[in-house]
Amino acid sequence: MELELKNWYKILCPRPVVLISTIDTQGISNAAPYSFVMPISCQPAMVGFASGLKRHTLTNIRETKEFILNIPSEEIIDQVWQCAKPYPCGVSEIRETGLTEKKAEKVSVPRIGECIGWIECRYEFEQEIGDHVLIVGHVLYSQVKDEWWKDDKYQAIQAKPLLHIGGSEFGIPGWATEPVG
Repeated sequence: MELELKNWYKILCPRPVVLISTIDTQGISNAAPYSFVMPISCQPAMVGFASGLKRHTLTNIRETKEFILNIPSEEIIDQVWQCAKPYPCGVSEIRETGLTEKKAEKVSVPRIGECIGWIECRYEFEQEIGDHVLIVGHVLYSQVKDEWWKDDKYQAIQAKPLLHIGGSEFGIPGWATEPVG
């Protein structure tokens, strides 16, 4: 079936879901779910995500130059969905949804304690592309909870990170192949 161009990206799924935490210039935390996220470089460690033009996350990153990609699991899907609501500027989605702020290692932005992993970043640059802005961050520190890392491998099936299929539809990893070759 030929797709209308407005729907092209919907077949690039599932996509990993992250909760991007930031702070504003008054130190008030913000968290918003994103699924337009990708690794960009291993050396140096760089990550990118695409943001809508009028998001609090984008404003905060431009002002403070820091953000964290928090990796949520199936266990907090309700709070992830609540973080997507249009809270007024100056209201912390983290606190409003009952999530826990934890001190980060390398940035002033709080981590979300209920997540299974964290990638702390410093803003490098941005590029406006169509109806989104591509934000590129330098990864300063990353961590995953001990139980989800074994034999130098991420235990994604067991950790159950959220994957975005589209709209309000999510999935989790549940099947893996044996290594090829």
